[in-house]
Amino acid sequence: MTTHTRRTVLGGAVASAAAVSVAGGPAVAAAHSPGRRRRCTFVFAAGANGVSAGPHELALLGHRCVGVDLPGHRQADGQFRVSYQAPQDLAALATERSPLAEVTPADHVAATVDVVRRAAALGDPVILVGSSIGGATATLVADEVPRLVDTLVYDAAYCCTALATPNEYMSTPEAADSEVLALLGFVVADPAVVGAIRSNWRTADEALLAAAKHALLDDGTDAELLAQLNTMAPDELTSTGDTDARGNPRAWGRIPRAYIRHTRDRILPPALQSRMIAEADRLTPRNRFVVHDLDCAHLVSAARLGDYVRILDRIACGRRSVARA
Repeated sequence: MTTHTRRTVLGGAVASAAAVSVAGGPAVAAAHSPGRRRRCTFVFAAGANGVSAGPHELALLGHRCVGVDLPGHRQADGQFRVSYQAPQDLAALATERSPLAEVTPADHVAATVDVVRRAAALGDPVILVGSSIGGATATLVADEVPRLVDTLVYDAAYCCTALATPNEYMSTPEAADSEVLALLGFVVADPAVVGAIRSNWRTADEALLAAAKHALLDDGTDAELLAQLNTMAPDELTSTGDTDARGNPRAWGRIPRAYIRHTRDRILPPALQSRMIAEADRLTPRNRFVVHDLDCAHLVSAARLGDYVRILDRIACGRRSVARA
């Protein structure tokens, strides 16, 4: 197998912070008073490894919520193969060709645009959420259909403006403390052989899982981490981190946008998130980010789910946060 680097990991092994599937809805719903409220359709752009699920509690607050099934990640595409079951066949995992081998980031953008179009046809405002590397997809989708997106939400996500790609941002001083390389040990195949970045999220390696928990979910439990990892497909595109994801100020730049800054994030450190916020604001000074701080790691733990849902609902209802970058 070839030697892997930070660039290899960034291509697809960063988990999506929007992959929240833990319970906690009643407490969330009870925090809001009844009355007329704006109903929105949340579209969750997929993050790394096909994760695009949003918190179900949004539906209890009156909103629609939909994830995006991507080419190469759909159930019928075959990522979940026999060699990935237990007992695992690691030799086969290292050589079997990926269904993502012929898929491009443009294909993923097109699939997300299609979902946004269908969501907009329902008549309610569409809020497009991108988490982690899904922020790069959200920007490109917004550029293509700016009139169909009511609000953009970057959830501890890449927002490329001064620099072109997520990988370039991970080479900045603000990313120096990132623990993204803690995910390197999950990679089990040469991308040149299988046509994708293949990670074994079902490993039982205790040291590797401990390092991943520290990097991704230090305020959660071991059980939560395993549940999160089991939502993720093994394969991811090799080229996402190197794709130019800068937004056009005349399209993307005119859409109201919010940033959910994860203040304990060890994958996208807060300093890097703040840099991307500031650079975007300089590019479109008349349309600046509304910033919401969330005291959590890169992934949202069960303990922080209620706060996360409340922020999304506040964004939907047009309520501004007092926090600023």
